[in-house]
Amino acid sequence: MQAPIRFDPSLESVPPDEEEVQAEMVRVFETIQATTLKDYGHAVRGVHAKSHGLLTGRLTVLPDLPVPLAQGLFAAPGTYDAVLRLSTNPGDILDDSVSTPRGLAVKVIGVPGERLPGAEGDTQDFVMANAPAFTAPDAKTFLRSLKLLAATTDTPQVFKKVLSAALRGVESALEAVGSKSATIVSLGGHPETHILGETFYSQAALRWGDYVAKVAVAPVSPALTALTGAALSVNGKPNGLREAVSDFFAAHEGVWELRAQLLTDRDAMPVEDASIPWPEERSPYVPVARITVAPQESWSEDKVRRLDDGLAFSPWHGIAAHRPLGSVMRVRRAVYRSSAGFRARHNGCPIQEPTRQEPTRA
Repeated sequence: MQAPIRFDPSLESVPPDEEEVQAEMVRVFETIQATTLKDYGHAVRGVHAKSHGLLTGRLTVLPDLPVPLAQGLFAAPGTYDAVLRLSTNPGDILDDSVSTPRGLAVKVIGVPGERLPGAEGDTQDFVMANAPAFTAPDAKTFLRSLKLLAATTDTPQVFKKVLSAALRGVESALEAVGSKSATIVSLGGHPETHILGETFYSQAALRWGDYVAKVAVAPVSPALTALTGAALSVNGKPNGLREAVSDFFAAHEGVWELRAQLLTDRDAMPVEDASIPWPEERSPYVPVARITVAPQESWSEDKVRRLDDGLAFSPWHGIAAHRPLGSVMRVRRAVYRSSAGFRARHNGCPIQEPTRQEPTRA
């Protein structure tokens, strides 16, 4: 492995029209949320709307990390409370038979350190999906797909189909319904496998203290690794993934590793282009912490109220040592804040960051 590269502002390049792109993306996501609000009478997220598991656990920072990895939250061994939310990508509550990529958001509670501007509480969030790279290189490219999607919002059934496709970056599918026709989009979708066997990735970069990294969360306990690639039929089960998660945590503990991939090559590992996976042969993902979730009820009305409706997950909820980097990450700051505000206004449910005074030090 090459030596990690220290953070330098030149790793980012902000285009002159980025504020306009962010404002337009906020508007488009509000259109999506307004459409789903009419369907349900309840506001859902503009992306990753459907939850499949709401879990509470503990994140333990590993001891004796080398200096480039022992940064920010991971600078010293310690154990923190954590909340995990398993989801699928679309901004709509689709039946699980419409196979789409999956997501995992982790909120670590009680994290010390200088906060990012506007980041309330003492949390550090990691927002991930089950692919090592994003579907578009930058916010402007992704916005083009979203604008085509918004053009279908007056045709609900097509909207649902296109929503699923657009958030997977299937621009050819979007073009097929760009005229608001009733064309049925053929979705390749995600294989019918168990969501708990997935490895999840930040896809875009963030500060790692003095360095730069991407992060991943991978299953490591035997009961979880046995589910990697395991077939799971959800035919006739609109909430099949949620039921599978509930069945698992009724009897099993789950353990994951949180891993960091340090930036070691500016050319092969770009910060501004989130669509390019960073080659693991140049810099492997290295464990820096473990997440442990005890057996528990993974879905209940109380958890939906507190952890789904009552929380928002954003890479901008965190400390300055883990500031998000690159176009896709920068646009998320405005979009995620707007999405959470929309839910709070229409659901009458305040969204607040949980707080804990001190972590447990190892």
